[in-house]
Amino acid sequence: MSLERHLRGYAPVKLASALASFGGIYLFTRLLGPDDYGRYALIISIMAIIHTLTMTWVEAANYRFAAIARAEGRLADHHAAVLVLMRRSILAALVLVALIWWIMKDVPGYGPALAWLGVLLPVQTCVQMALEAHRAGQWVTRYVTSACLKIVVGLGLGASFAHAFDWGAAAPLAGLAVAGALVALRESWFLFDAAKGGHIDPATPGAWAAYGVPIAAALLLDLMLSSADRFMIAAWLSESAVGAYAAGYGVADKTVLLLCAWPALAASPLLMAAYETGGPDAARKASRSFINTLILLALPAATGLALVAEPLSEAMIGPALRAQAAEIIPWIAFAGLLNGLMIHYASEAFQLARRTALRAGLVAIPAVLNVGLNAVLIPWLGLMGAVYATLVSYAVGVVILGGVGRRLVVLHWPVETLVKTALASATMIPAIMIVPDTGSWTQLFSEAAAGCLVFAAAALALDAGGVRSLLPLKRHSSETANRA
Repeated sequence: MSLERHLRGYAPVKLASALASFGGIYLFTRLLGPDDYGRYALIISIMAIIHTLTMTWVEAANYRFAAIARAEGRLADHHAAVLVLMRRSILAALVLVALIWWIMKDVPGYGPALAWLGVLLPVQTCVQMALEAHRAGQWVTRYVTSACLKIVVGLGLGASFAHAFDWGAAAPLAGLAVAGALVALRESWFLFDAAKGGHIDPATPGAWAAYGVPIAAALLLDLMLSSADRFMIAAWLSESAVGAYAAGYGVADKTVLLLCAWPALAASPLLMAAYETGGPDAARKASRSFINTLILLALPAATGLALVAEPLSEAMIGPALRAQAAEIIPWIAFAGLLNGLMIHYASEAFQLARRTALRAGLVAIPAVLNVGLNAVLIPWLGLMGAVYATLVSYAVGVVILGGVGRRLVVLHWPVETLVKTALASATMIPAIMIVPDTGSWTQLFSEAAAGCLVFAAAALALDAGGVRSLLPLKRHSSETANRA
């Protein structure tokens, strides 16, 4: 299956994720108070840390070794290993949740939310294990159906609980947990059926750990880049400040990161297949369309978000958190672009070469830098100190991973595409500036439409990222010429 077809196939998941990201910020910054929204953001960070510590290594190895097991006719053995290691990981996660709950149960607003976290982590892990199997097998329809159900139903239930009950930060987590449990019923059936007749090789846990643990360690360090600042903001400022930071971060970083993750979701299996069958040269060729698409999507998105920060925050974020969030959105939009390049592209060289431990060691550099900068800048500059620390740390991460990764697998870094896309993105500035100030949604849509139209015209004129080749008319002409 081509990259273009994969992009179309996975598009519903990215749209659902965007809906949940924007919809969650819109709903929960209004349904929850500033402090509760800050607590919710902190607990989501805690969940990500626990998940990464206990479960990510199994998920990564599940995805990486599924193709090998399929080629060797050992899929039942592979899924038997998934079930055994998944159970162990869930037990470890629950122990950590219980420990954190016991420590924080008397802190207002945290006890019930952490209890729901104990439900959410196991069901989410079950679903994610199945999704990794579907992605590795390129079963796009099955992946999309389960992922979209989990995302959309989780948002709807969370908003309903927040509206109907005074659950505070626990309401969104309860929605995610119930939705995850519904999808897990379906996907656990798939996992158990796939494992029928399979036997786990005694060497499998060690081999999976050797591959997956360094990935988990690297992702944990990635979390230090994206989440450590929230705990430091809570310590030096307040939980409501965490809420404002999380709202602005969610609008900007998550949006750009979603657009980076979309081509990565589609292209990563193709890149891996090219490397396994054709070696480094084939991977470099396959990476060209990957990075061109990523830049073509994410760079104008970051520019556009920076330009519409005021009406975006007015439309999307609750009044109590709006002003501070609007201030950080432009900076975080470009930090999100750097983050996407680092984790979704520069990291691919280490995955392909199975040098994930090296990646983990390298990511420690920007992670430690981020903590140090936050410790200095937050007391001095407030929320903007955390923003500057994040931007600098991601830039350092891209340079380090991109430079060292080239020694393992040379991926394509298209300077021409970057320059042309940047020039096309710059044309949005005057177009958006002349849009009348009508306020909120009207102004947001007007500015977004103006920016998109001008960028599209400029990108086509410059042929940024080879965008002209994607036009149906051009493809039809080329196919006709080839047949002739």
